[in-house]
Amino acid sequence: MRTGLTIGDFSRITHLSVKMLRRYHEAGLLEPAEVDPSSGYRYYTTAQVPTAQVIHRFRELGMPVREIGRILSTPDPEARALLVAEHLRRVELQLESTRSAVATLRRLLVPTGTPVEVDLRTRPPTRAVAIGATVVRDQVVAWYDEAMTELDATLAAAGLEPSGPHGGLYDDTLFTDGHGHALVYIPVHVPASAGGRVRTVTLPAAELAVTVHHGPHDDIDVTYGVLGTYIAEQAITVSGPVHEIYVVGPRDTPDASAWRTEIGWPVFRTWAGQPSASGAAREADPVGPSEGWPRPSARG
Repeated sequence: MRTGLTIGDFSRITHLSVKMLRRYHEAGLLEPAEVDPSSGYRYYTTAQVPTAQVIHRFRELGMPVREIGRILSTPDPEARALLVAEHLRRVELQLESTRSAVATLRRLLVPTGTPVEVDLRTRPPTRAVAIGATVVRDQVVAWYDEAMTELDATLAAAGLEPSGPHGGLYDDTLFTDGHGHALVYIPVHVPASAGGRVRTVTLPAAELAVTVHHGPHDDIDVTYGVLGTYIAEQAITVSGPVHEIYVVGPRDTPDASAWRTEIGWPVFRTWAGQPSASGAAREADPVGPSEGWPRPSARG
C-alpha cells in the first residue's frame, strides 16, 4: 500500500492546483517523490510541503519559475539569501512605481486647477564637457548613468569643478522612432582635456519656455504635458532640442521629494518684435547631430 500523498491530497494541503503541480513537475521545480510507471500517477510526501509553500510565496511575489528553480537548487544559504534579496528589491521598486502611478492618476483625475508657472528665458552660451550619442529609447537611463560617470571622472582627473548644474538635450525621435540623439553635459569655466567619449562643447544661447518639475521623475511626463499645453495656448512654436537641467536630483540627495528638474522648451514667439532661438549644441568636436528634440525619460 502506498503511503505517499496523491496529487489531489497534496494540492489540498499546499493550496497549489493540480495544474500548477503538474507544471512545476515538468519544469523540474517540484518533482513528485514517486511516479507510478504504469498509471503515471504522481505521489508526494509531507516532507515536500514546506518546499511547495515556499514556491507558492515566491510565485505570489511574481518570481519567474526559472528564478525559483535557481534559488531552490542553490545549496549555499548565503547565496540563496542574496538571490531572494535581489528579487525583493525589484518587487519594492515595482511597488514604488505603482504607488507613484496611482498618485499621478489621482492628480490627473481630480485636477487642482493650480496654474503652471512658466518663465520665458534666454539662456546664455554655456561651455561644458559633454557626451552625445544616438541612443535606443529603452536604454536612455542606463546610457545617461554611464555617461555622467565618465564626465565626473574627466572633471576629477582635470581637477575641475562644475560651474553649474548638469543637464541634457534629447531628440524627439527617441520617442517618435524609438531612438535618437541625446547629449548630457556638465558646465565648466575652462575647457577640459577631451578623452574617450568626452568633448568640450558650447551650448549656444537659447530662448526657452521653462517650468520646474518637483519631486520624483516617474511623473515628469505630466509636467511636460502642462508645459506643452501652455506653449500651445500661448501660440509659441516649438523649435529645437528640449533641455533638462537637474538642479537637484538623485546625484545630490536620495530624498526624491527634494528633486527639482528644470524643463526648457525651445521656442520662438510668433508675434512681431520677438526674437527666435533654437537649442542645438555647437561642439568643438562634434558628438552627433541634434535635430528635433522631445520629452525625455527621467534622469538626474
